[in-house]
Amino acid sequence: MGFGDFKDKLQGLGEEHGDKVEQGMDKAGDMAKDKFGHEDQVDQAVEKGKGFVGGGEEQPPPEPGQ
Repeated sequence: MGFGDFKDKLQGLGEEHGDKVEQGMDKAGDMAKDKFGHEDQVDQAVEKGKGFVGGGEEQPPPEPGQ
């Protein structure tokens, strides 16, 4: 399985189970913020990941302070 196949499989799972995937990414992001800080960077990474897994519909990062 190459990277392209892996990417397609992740995107398919994201489309099929998007709500669960987003919940897991949010939880992982919260844990990372608790452990390492850097809230803005973690939030940006989580949103970017959601866009990738959700089929490429990338959402803009949250405004600072949210």
